[in-house]
Amino acid sequence: MSTILFSNASVILEDRVLAEAQVEVVQGRIRAVGAAHGATSDTATRIVDLKGDYLAPGFIDLHVHGGDGADFMDGTDDAFRTVCRAHLRHGTTSLLPTSTVARHEQIIAFLQCCRRQCYGLGERDLWRSDMATRGARVLGAHLYGPYFGADARGCHPAGPLRPPTRAEFQRYLEFADCILRATVAPELPGAEDFVSACRERGIGCNVGHSHATFEQMEAAIAWGVRHVDHLFCAMSDRARLRQEQTYPMRGGVMEATLYFDELTTEVIADGKHLNRELLLLAAKIKGPQRLALVTDCNRALDMPDGDYIFGPRDGGEPIIRRDGVGIMPDGKSLASGVMGMDHAVRTFQHLTQAPLMEVIRMASLTPARIAGRDRDLGSIAPGKVADLVVLDRSLQVRDVYLAGRRV
Repeated sequence: MSTILFSNASVILEDRVLAEAQVEVVQGRIRAVGAAHGATSDTATRIVDLKGDYLAPGFIDLHVHGGDGADFMDGTDDAFRTVCRAHLRHGTTSLLPTSTVARHEQIIAFLQCCRRQCYGLGERDLWRSDMATRGARVLGAHLYGPYFGADARGCHPAGPLRPPTRAEFQRYLEFADCILRATVAPELPGAEDFVSACRERGIGCNVGHSHATFEQMEAAIAWGVRHVDHLFCAMSDRARLRQEQTYPMRGGVMEATLYFDELTTEVIADGKHLNRELLLLAAKIKGPQRLALVTDCNRALDMPDGDYIFGPRDGGEPIIRRDGVGIMPDGKSLASGVMGMDHAVRTFQHLTQAPLMEVIRMASLTPARIAGRDRDLGSIAPGKVADLVVLDRSLQVRDVYLAGRRV
């Protein structure tokens, strides 16, 4: 039986930081967490002295497209492995590969890769010999597009945008065993049918890239939608909807997201998408239990500034990496993120001065719950998988452990 004892650690729990603590890991799962009580006499136990550094749960990214030159929509196993290895370096131990607006056959290829790359959390899967070479764990797909509002498409290509039709989405839902979340703009015809079909198969539903009204958001919640993608980005608000109706002024997706307690949401905390005030507003209204950090990262993570393609190389949108973010070629709008989750944690904590355990929770336990995987992942607690990140005092990643194995 493989046993590891992390000692002399500042353990970041879901509600506090436990100083001078230790965490015992047996066969890939956490067996005990508590105050340090000296070295064990068991010679079979490997002791890892953290010398006061932080021990955090592995980060979980609900919304991520690529990294290290690859995009999940490249539709190959090699691209999946490249992206997952890149994000593992930034402390992300589990993620949801996120698609883009694309042609039907490209989305099918993406889902086929997800099915091959996804693996479970049982003991046999935790200790597969190839696990360490695959990078961050693929929990399941985030089916993101093509069902977006045309005026809210952001950096996604316009050509393949379309409303959901049963003939098409039934083909996607044949992969329901490996789809965890699906996004739709609720104002589109067929949106309710799509959400209902997803919910029947246990798939969680999001609103994203939408100019829906507050009233349409209420309807979507009644259908079963429970999450909203990248708060403040590619969504309607009072000002946007006023362009279509002089009076009375109406609320949109943003106002509904902040108002309804039923809705969780996420922010891209790279310091470029949202300023301090918007991060503070999101944190105050939604709180760490209903607000997740995401990277929305494209293939330019860990790559030099320059020109890239967002989404599939065939038919994706040209973008530019510049000044730590993706932007459109005209320089007038953003085009997803280029920084890892460790950067998001540092940025959110620095800008908001939120308690560290709350920021870490937004990068781990909250996304685990949104993904429906919090029974096994998301916090340092007995019985959970030992996906762990060692952070120094400046919150830089020092080491990453996947099911108790250093990777």
